[in-house]
Amino acid sequence: MEQEKRTVLVAMSGGVDSSVAAALLVEQGHRVIGVTMKTFCYSDVEGAGKTCCGLDGIMDARRVADRLGIPHYVFDVEREFTRDVIDDFVSEYASGRTPNPCVRCNGNTKFRDLLRRGEMLGCDAIATGHYARMGKDEQGRPVLLRGLDEKKDQSYFLWALPTQLLPKLMFPLGELTKPQVREKARQLGLVTAEKPESMEICFVPTGNYVDVLEKRLGSEHPALTAGKLVTPEGETLGEHAGYARYTVGQRRGLGGGRGLPLYVLGSRPETREVVVGTLEQLHRTDLRVEELNWLAAPPTPGEEVRVQIRHRARAVEARVTATGSDGVSLEFGEAQRAVTPGQSAVIFRGDVVLGGGRIAA
Repeated sequence: MEQEKRTVLVAMSGGVDSSVAAALLVEQGHRVIGVTMKTFCYSDVEGAGKTCCGLDGIMDARRVADRLGIPHYVFDVEREFTRDVIDDFVSEYASGRTPNPCVRCNGNTKFRDLLRRGEMLGCDAIATGHYARMGKDEQGRPVLLRGLDEKKDQSYFLWALPTQLLPKLMFPLGELTKPQVREKARQLGLVTAEKPESMEICFVPTGNYVDVLEKRLGSEHPALTAGKLVTPEGETLGEHAGYARYTVGQRRGLGGGRGLPLYVLGSRPETREVVVGTLEQLHRTDLRVEELNWLAAPPTPGEEVRVQIRHRARAVEARVTATGSDGVSLEFGEAQRAVTPGQSAVIFRGDVVLGGGRIAA
């Protein structure tokens, strides 16, 4: 059966993945409109012009669109991005947690704005260069699936999407590997074919998130000033340089000379303490997930699922122990290292993304 031809709004960051996603849709005969989102004021952030969402990205996206013969627009979402992503990023670190801004951007800014603008432009589908797939459940309802390439799967970043968007989503790269995508870009002569992958947070081009915190909070904020390094029992072992500079599992910056290596177990913002302990103490068998968003039928108590607790980590077996409107509790089949408050936990039933939430303290 011939694939239905659609009018597709494609998010183009200026990288090779979104470029090839647009190219594949053009090849399939869809009417394609490219769009790049301007997320923050580049003049305020040194080096930001070269990030995936920076000025260089906008220009590369436009060059690709010209090559493909499709229209290209730039949407200014600086106000929404600052409110939904940067403010949240700063607030989470100030509260002693470790945020995931890419998840926040997808769930609260990028896809919501794509949906709204796409409808204004007469589009009936939204596409991105994420390595994920769409499918249908037994009732024929759309479901989000993991990308076929386990090493590149990016469904972890998509759990917070608005559910009303699912029928409109297209992920052209979901069946491909990264080498296949680069080869396709070379065949098409796209300027992004050899462009290196962007790994940094787009609004932290220096690679040091503390630079953003110091600018937004001030260097004298309690989260960035000295406090005590303590054991879980309350014994003081030394001083730290500010609890926002540390995340669960970290070893660097704790000093030495104590016999056993120490790891950050968490922080206590109310007393400005950073709690440290042994590798054994870093492992957890239980997990509490809050601020949930379900994309498919939620799991029930006693159900065996798989859970991914950080990007590039494998999804591991877990059993649901309790569910409610305020969150879900799970028990790992095997103790997991560095379960980090503020990070995303994504829950799978097979390849189906059921949904996810933030790991609670």
